[in-house]
Amino acid sequence: MKVGADSAVESPVAKFLSDAERIALVSTMGAVEGDLILLVADEWMTTCEVLGTLRNDIGRPPVHEGPYRYVWVTEFPLFIGVDPVTGTPRPGHHPFCHPHPDDLHLFETEPLKVRALAYDLVLNGWELGSGSIRIHEPELQRRVFNRLGISDEEADKRFGFFLQPFKYGAPPHGGFAFGIDRLTAILAGEENIREVIAFPKTQSGSDPMTNAPTPVEPAHLADLGLRLLPPPATA
Repeated sequence: MKVGADSAVESPVAKFLSDAERIALVSTMGAVEGDLILLVADEWMTTCEVLGTLRNDIGRPPVHEGPYRYVWVTEFPLFIGVDPVTGTPRPGHHPFCHPHPDDLHLFETEPLKVRALAYDLVLNGWELGSGSIRIHEPELQRRVFNRLGISDEEADKRFGFFLQPFKYGAPPHGGFAFGIDRLTAILAGEENIREVIAFPKTQSGSDPMTNAPTPVEPAHLADLGLRLLPPPATA
């Protein structure tokens, strides 16, 4: 909503606000005439993602220019939001991130306050790399699965290949994946990362060099028990 004189606002939602609410909103935001207030109403995580995207797009210059400002983002939430159907928390990244050891006492009572040993490196609003410390104790891994609504029996069926080796002792481990192509794009002043990739895919996912994807031989489909269906007819 656009803020006008005397705390007036121009927006389709303005008609749903009383004068007191309108004035309080403008005052709380510290907005003055000519400012723009962006409001998003949804689940907490969806709201953060939408407003974060808007903030990055509005604040990012048209091309990558100096100075280069790096930031490490640490201690992401282990869980984000709650599934509206099951009532169980959802993993913030994946169910194999190690919880922060200082937050283990919150696991059953306040799971959304548990931090993860995860980290991102960001440069001028672009994520350059991401990583985490992984769980290496089978008991803790099962505890995370249980908190996500995955029983021990289901965990053994789905992740037995992963859980069984832990019994023999796995060392603490973690990793970090660095995006050299993203860093190159920033240094080269390119907005499109495909400009710095040797053999980039098109926006539709095809590969101009190999002409992939190519038709699959019927025999290969038969070996895998697959068949191709024509796209549905459009009205």
